Amino acid sequence: MEKDVLEILKNICGEDLSDQMDDNFFDSGLIDSMATVDLVLALQEKFGINVPVSEFDRSQWDTPNKVIERVKELKAN
Repeated sequence: MEKDVLEILKNICGEDLSDQMDDNFFDSGLIDSMATVDLVLALQEKFGINVPVSEFDRSQWDTPNKVIERVKELKAN
């Protein structure tokens, strides 16, 4: 799963984030609000999870590690 999430992030921001697992990609400008929509849609499609945009809290999705953890949590439900 980690590899898949990193691949999705790489496709969206154009950068390999595997050495920046705890770096905030919103603060660094790698992902903006439009790219966030792409990220959510890609994760939903790849992992069969539901991430309502209305419940999306950037602070829970702002690093590769947090994205991986959130996907794991949503898949478990």
